[in-house]
Amino acid sequence: MSEEINGCCKKGPGYATPLDAMAGPKESLIYVTCIYTGTGKEKPDYLGTVDVDPNSETYSQVIHRLPMPNIGDELHHSGWNSCSSCFGDPEAARRFLVLPSLVSGRIYAVDTAKDPRAPTLHKEVEPEDILEKTGLAYPHTAHCLATGEIMVSCLGDKDGNAKGLGFLLLDSDFNVKGRWEKEGHNPNFGYDFWYQPRHGTMISTSWGAPAAFTKGFNLQHVSDGLYGRHLHVYSWPGGEIKQTIDLGPEGLLPLEIRFLHDPSKDTGYVGCALTSNMIRFSKTADGSWGHEVAISVKPLKVQNWILPEMPGLITDFLISLDDRYLYFVNWLHGDIRQYNIEDPKNPVLAGQVWVGGLIQKGSSVVVEAEDGSTYQVEVPEVKGNRLRGGPQMIQLSLDGKRLYATNSLFSQWDKQFYPEVIEKGSHILQIDVDTEKGGLKINPDFFVDFGKEPDGPSLAHEMRYPGGDCTSDIWI
Repeated sequence: MSEEINGCCKKGPGYATPLDAMAGPKESLIYVTCIYTGTGKEKPDYLGTVDVDPNSETYSQVIHRLPMPNIGDELHHSGWNSCSSCFGDPEAARRFLVLPSLVSGRIYAVDTAKDPRAPTLHKEVEPEDILEKTGLAYPHTAHCLATGEIMVSCLGDKDGNAKGLGFLLLDSDFNVKGRWEKEGHNPNFGYDFWYQPRHGTMISTSWGAPAAFTKGFNLQHVSDGLYGRHLHVYSWPGGEIKQTIDLGPEGLLPLEIRFLHDPSKDTGYVGCALTSNMIRFSKTADGSWGHEVAISVKPLKVQNWILPEMPGLITDFLISLDDRYLYFVNWLHGDIRQYNIEDPKNPVLAGQVWVGGLIQKGSSVVVEAEDGSTYQVEVPEVKGNRLRGGPQMIQLSLDGKRLYATNSLFSQWDKQFYPEVIEKGSHILQIDVDTEKGGLKINPDFFVDFGKEPDGPSLAHEMRYPGGDCTSDIWI
């Protein structure tokens, strides 16, 4: 019997199954994209390395910073060159962190293998090269493919128009190969995507036109048709749009999308920011895809704000590797929620914690209750620090017991809704999770303050562990 059949050696990166990943080693480092673009500081964005080992002398501190060679990138989301989709490939290795720059259009490959605590820049893909070969700009989400290629969703053309969009393919050496989708099969808007090969499907979401969102959020732009409300269902790996799902007025600004991790499942969720609905989608009897609102966050009636009602603004969510719990954030309201989704059609609220937001005590904004009284939410200090902004990107430990949260969305939107975050910088919190009964609680000993960075306050966005996580790994 060969070693491969024995399963002892010669395997690729990641884990054979999501449940195997849950038993993986505890995280000791987190990589986080840190931004100066849009803050008024003429400094390059950087990749920060944070020590999250409670037994370490540098616990809860930034221990390394890798500045990018350019100014004005706006690092945003990140992905890996290789993940659990390549588990069966002994030649593959999860080595390079892929950093698309949303504003400049560059893509960086960062080597995390030489020294995981101090990553180094490996390669830079120039926007001119991407534009010349594909016509694409504003790269957003990067996912590794089982082929060894890297696929990146792009949100606009060079002028920031959302038309003729598609997906950039890089080879394993980060050379531009071209587009993934078939010619003529282009979505109206782009943002996130997730593929589920056993169902021959990839689904992408739709934020808005870069020409609109890079200037801050203007509600009129929604009426003007500059923001999306559709899901685009592609054949996988064929690249043909098979169905366009109109989420309607309940599904404005669909951002993050996640299938359940079990690759045999045909169910997933998408978070719709502006309407603050979690929408569940699944395959129907005829093979097409249907959808329904699974969770709704009611807007709050408020005083002293730009609008009389404030949406929660669901900006990020994730699903635990065992597909038991779904977590999402309300960036404006300021809470993080945990739902039990063992019955995917009927999510049950299991935990909730307030970690900032526009309605916390000390804010000028107050909520008006049905009886006409007003109130604000109690938000605790952490290590003597008042919590700024609202929860934005989240990342869950492999075992599901620790949830990390940053608080920067996009520099121009931060400036508009939470100017204090621009002025005083971001932070990372850790939320302790009760995975048995449900429940969320702030860890009082963990606070990473990006207001005290050497080059001044910066904005912390997406987080990745060196060994992969539940938002970058896809099983096939």
